[in-house]
Amino acid sequence: MPPTKKQPRSKFYELLQAQIQNEFHASQQYVALAVWFDNEDLPQLAKSFYEQAVEERNHAMALVQYMLDTNHHVEIPATGAVRNDFSGVRDLVELALEQEKEVAADIRAIARAARDEDDYTGEQFVQWFLKEQVEEIAKMTTLLNIVDRAQGNLFDIERFVEREWNSDAAADSGMPPVAGGTL
Repeated sequence: MPPTKKQPRSKFYELLQAQIQNEFHASQQYVALAVWFDNEDLPQLAKSFYEQAVEERNHAMALVQYMLDTNHHVEIPATGAVRNDFSGVRDLVELALEQEKEVAADIRAIARAARDEDDYTGEQFVQWFLKEQVEEIAKMTTLLNIVDRAQGNLFDIERFVEREWNSDAAADSGMPPVAGGTL
């Protein structure tokens, strides 16, 4: 029996494939941020950013699973260079916020492509990611505000992260299935 023929790629699926790279790159960038925090003896920030890296990886793998489920060829791309040089905590949080805003724009473009192509299943799949980006942008905006208000007091930032982020161990209950399972 011959192998199943893969579906031709629409703009929607091309954008999904590109987003896999974006999510893996975001994951690697979050690892770089977490390592910087770890090196500066900021364990709460490090823990949060390591967790964020895993979350971005899981997003990439959810996209992979969707493409597999819809019989589309998937390529696992290289992630590209990440930034490792920072002058302080604010630089890292600003980078994380900008990265989340870029991902949000990418996800909106994917949703628009699904809608334009009358791909109702694809559009429904992307809805979770749209909601997730609103949460991620809000989270990083709040952290940037806290960094600014702390006026250099890293212990205040650490206490905030421990109290507000690291005490919440809730899982992504509505997240789409992840290829290989969530980590």
